[in-house]
Amino acid sequence: MRLPTALVPLRNGTFRNLWIASVIGWLGTWLQNTGAGWLMTSLAPEPLIVAMVQAATIMPVFLLALPGGALADIVDRRVFLLGTQVWTILAASLLAILTLLHLMTAGWLLVLTFAIGIGSALTNPAWSAIVPELVPREDMVQAIALNGIGFNLTRAIGPAIAGFLILMGGSSLAFSMYALSIVAVISALFVWRRGRRFTGLPREHFVSAMRAGMRFVRNTPAVQAAMVRTACYSIPASAPWALLPLFVRRDLDLGPGMYGLILGMMGIGGVTSGMLLPVVRGKLSRGATVVLCTLLSCAGMAVVGVSSHWLPASLGMLLFGLGWTSAFATIQAAAQLVCPPWVRARALSIYQLAQNGALTIGSFGWGWLGGQIGIPHTFLTASVVGLALTILARYFSIEAIVRAPSSAAEQAAPLPEAPAPELMPLLRNTRGRIMEIAYYRVEPSQRIAFLKLMSELHQVRGRAGAVLWQVYEDVAHPEGWVEVWSMESWTDHLREAIRLSEDDKRLLAAVAVFQHEADRPSRYLAVDPQEYLQAHQPILPGPEKLSVVTGTPSIR
Repeated sequence: MRLPTALVPLRNGTFRNLWIASVIGWLGTWLQNTGAGWLMTSLAPEPLIVAMVQAATIMPVFLLALPGGALADIVDRRVFLLGTQVWTILAASLLAILTLLHLMTAGWLLVLTFAIGIGSALTNPAWSAIVPELVPREDMVQAIALNGIGFNLTRAIGPAIAGFLILMGGSSLAFSMYALSIVAVISALFVWRRGRRFTGLPREHFVSAMRAGMRFVRNTPAVQAAMVRTACYSIPASAPWALLPLFVRRDLDLGPGMYGLILGMMGIGGVTSGMLLPVVRGKLSRGATVVLCTLLSCAGMAVVGVSSHWLPASLGMLLFGLGWTSAFATIQAAAQLVCPPWVRARALSIYQLAQNGALTIGSFGWGWLGGQIGIPHTFLTASVVGLALTILARYFSIEAIVRAPSSAAEQAAPLPEAPAPELMPLLRNTRGRIMEIAYYRVEPSQRIAFLKLMSELHQVRGRAGAVLWQVYEDVAHPEGWVEVWSMESWTDHLREAIRLSEDDKRLLAAVAVFQHEADRPSRYLAVDPQEYLQAHQPILPGPEKLSVVTGTPSIR
């Protein structure tokens, strides 16, 4: 039987198994999230304090997104994910036990929610980065959307189930079921047999890996544009997450069951949106899709803001959910498509830093504003802010195109000389910087075209790991140009070749027409004179040591 377009990624067995496990895990997450939000309305029923539950879930991203992404890129992602799940199940178990024993306070609830957020902050970049390993490239966008469908499917039923569990056994029962759901994720990760990729190079150092990730994002405009777009959507969209529990309890005067139902309508909207996304993608560009999603979400928040009954509030959350899933799936796919495997988790962690950072800032901001002007007026304000940010965000395009490898012959740049044999042991062990120099000959009529290529090449070198870059013109011979850039170490220099995308290779081929075989590139190792002298100075007694240093004749 042929699968619907939206479900095509499920034909890949490993992706299917991990997706099912993730759906179970997300269902547990909604039990925890709903239970924590509702419990806080009893422990400390103030808008800002209730909003801090959502902020505590997201805030760990500020601290751990980039380190987590770096670890996910330099260690085995399967092992790393297993470790994050063990941490999360420990925090979830403690949350359930304290609540069951009636020892839970507002402070402990925030602390343990923060601890669970740490697990999520470390898990999300690695989980996003494994998607391209599980499905072919043509299925990747819909695989990301399918993750959104699963997330929102659990959001549709999770809050309703949580409301029932809270009525039956209190928030402690919801927290206990959350801890059990993590077992399914751990089991699926144990079963997965991930293939290993060997580059023949040493593993990257942790701090160096983080710096390389930041340099990649700094030199990749497509990822930066995606970060701006997701932040502009997330700031207003955080309002329902932060204030809906208190709005339902205080303004609508309803219980946990109706809170679960209203929040579940948002999940139904998200599932519907994910199923319709393939059809929408065929008719609208990525940017237009995000604008449409933002309009739907803003309309939903406005409807909730003017509602005094559960029915229009539910319809408003349905509209909000229609925009939520497709907006995030479309923006994240735009970022993920331009990230090569070696840096994917790090780049996505920085992207998610922008997304979750905006959600955190929005949660605090809307929580404070809700205490000043009331929650309904806050929802209306958020919808207006969302429309204004949509207009601003349209200047940041997410329509980047990633080309497939080309089979056409391209001019190759001349290769540098091999390192001297006596320096090879030093190069393998040193952490000194490597300076690289490429030589070009440019006719006056080609100067503009050459400098345009150099402007693009600056970003290519930065994405590949260059810490410094500059191009120079020979003042005595204007046709002579040199490009100079530095890498952190010899192994980082060797990684340059595997860090190049197909577009990067095409640009290097275009630049190669200005290079001649006689002008071979040069490579230089940074040397500290004092360290070198100390390392090679012979140990001699008395004044003879001074004679060696000063160069005076030895005394015999």
